[in-house]
Amino acid sequence: MRKGLVFGLAALAAIASLPAAGPAGAAEGGPPLPQLEWSFDGPFGTYDRHALQRGLQVYREVCSVCHGLKYVAFRNLADLGYNEDELEAIAAEYLVTDGPNDEGDMFERQGLPSDYFPSPFPNEKAAAAANGGAAPPDLSLIAKARPGGADHTYAILTGYEGVVSDAVLQWIFEHETQKREEAYKAAYAEYLEKLDVYEEKVKTDPSARKPVEPEDPGPVESIEDLGLADTSNFNAYFPGYGIAMAQPLYEDSVEYADGTPATVEQMASDVSHFLMWAAEPKLEDRKHTGIKVLIFLVVFTGVLYAAKRKVWKDVH
Repeated sequence: MRKGLVFGLAALAAIASLPAAGPAGAAEGGPPLPQLEWSFDGPFGTYDRHALQRGLQVYREVCSVCHGLKYVAFRNLADLGYNEDELEAIAAEYLVTDGPNDEGDMFERQGLPSDYFPSPFPNEKAAAAANGGAAPPDLSLIAKARPGGADHTYAILTGYEGVVSDAVLQWIFEHETQKREEAYKAAYAEYLEKLDVYEEKVKTDPSARKPVEPEDPGPVESIEDLGLADTSNFNAYFPGYGIAMAQPLYEDSVEYADGTPATVEQMASDVSHFLMWAAEPKLEDRKHTGIKVLIFLVVFTGVLYAAKRKVWKDVH
């Protein structure tokens, strides 16, 4: 029995020591995502209630202007540590479309804890029209829908010019320069092949067209050299480096009730933490259940081993 227990505990320790799943590298060929230490990482990780409440504040005061949270009900915020009166007060700050009434018309009323966060726009086309043709995505599941999870959300929010580090910018410039050089070499080699064909063909066909020599694009030394569209905003972690969303977070964009300094990095971390909870509110329950199952399996392994020894003791 001792051997069975030792083996089971070793297996449990090995599983518990595994890092949380999630890609650590670059997304869509861009620079590597920043890797933060989240309190919910690992098999024993839990959400930080203070960070969740600050993240909710950032969402409500900044993100909710454009982004919905349609799969989160106000009553779900009890998981963040709010009591019933606080939930009612938060819900009452929103107008919710309800109906139809006795006359068959829709109407607006104050939100209730049972309601879900209302969308800032009546429909997707209205959202796109108000944002230059790009409809802002709903954020309910964004942390699970993007590779990298909370790290990806944090990266996008801190990937703007003036916020992202010089090291990341240098990585992008060098990477894009290398890509341009490789593309230019391939285009020039193709040009030389076409030139050989042209020189032979022009001997018998004076009307043959000479191929156009490709232009060397030169190195990428600044954000302007990336050639982003005028309607795009630079973001180091967005595919193609051009994102429709303007930088949403600035120093002191919100005033935290607990006195935490509202730096861009702090706000980005808090709202990323909150959006991870929104996408997986039962994460803690899932982990607790998993640990209980593992403990049960270890004990069950010991019981089976003891039973095996007892049944077969006379044979050996």
